[in-house]
Amino acid sequence: MDATFWALIALIIFLGILAYVKVPAKMAEGLDARADKIKSDLDEARRLREEAQELLADYQRKRKEAEKEAGEILTAAKREAANLEKDAEVKAAEFVARRTALAEQKIEQAQAQAIAEVRASAVDIAVAAAGNILQGKASGATADKLISDGIAEVKARLN
Repeated sequence: MDATFWALIALIIFLGILAYVKVPAKMAEGLDARADKIKSDLDEARRLREEAQELLADYQRKRKEAEKEAGEILTAAKREAANLEKDAEVKAAEFVARRTALAEQKIEQAQAQAIAEVRASAVDIAVAAAGNILQGKASGATADKLISDGIAEVKARLN
């Protein structure tokens, strides 16, 4: 009985103890549990990946909608700016027309005032001529001529 025989006996006893304690079954259970955990982790990863793809597709759709809405807002803003520009041009033209009409009205008033001043001046000249006549500086035909000239001058200035 040498040492190899005792080593073989010890190995058989050890393997018997391992079989009695059911170590191989426990190892198989542990490996099965680990395989199940890995499978569930893979399923969870697959589910998370699908969710991520759905979220990505949703965000891309929202981004496209936002870009479309931004384009519509930009178009509306450009249209409104053009309308405001047209309104400003119309208002500016109306303002210029009002200012022009006001200036023309002031010119007409100045012309009327100038005509009134000319008429007043003609009246002053007629009064001076009448004063000369009344003072007796002229008599007879000369007085008649001065009166007719004064009346003609007053009529000419009034027209």
